[in-house]
Amino acid sequence: MWLDRLAIGLSGLCLAHCIGSAVFVALLASAGGILVHHSIHEVGLALAICFAVLGLGRGVMRHGFMLPGSIGGLGIGVMAGALTMPHNADEVIYTIIGVGLVALGHDLNRRALI
Repeated sequence: MWLDRLAIGLSGLCLAHCIGSAVFVALLASAGGILVHHSIHEVGLALAICFAVLGLGRGVMRHGFMLPGSIGGLGIGVMAGALTMPHNADEVIYTIIGVGLVALGHDLNRRALI
């Protein structure tokens, strides 16, 4: 009796796994084209610029330290420069460096506000 319930439960899990895997692979395949499209990078950069200007600019106005804004601005510049590169490992490396610099600028900004 409990073995039957266990077997039914395992069958249900198998069915959920099979259907879930097929749906996941189908979504991943269709989303893959969107995620590598060049415009997603441009939209991401535009959002990063907006958040950097708002967050870092507000911080500079409140605490008066230019370093967080300068580092964040450098990071935005590196990210923008990466957009001009072909899609390869160099673009990824420069984007990661730019994102890291922007994050560092925001962290320094947060610390200066404390």
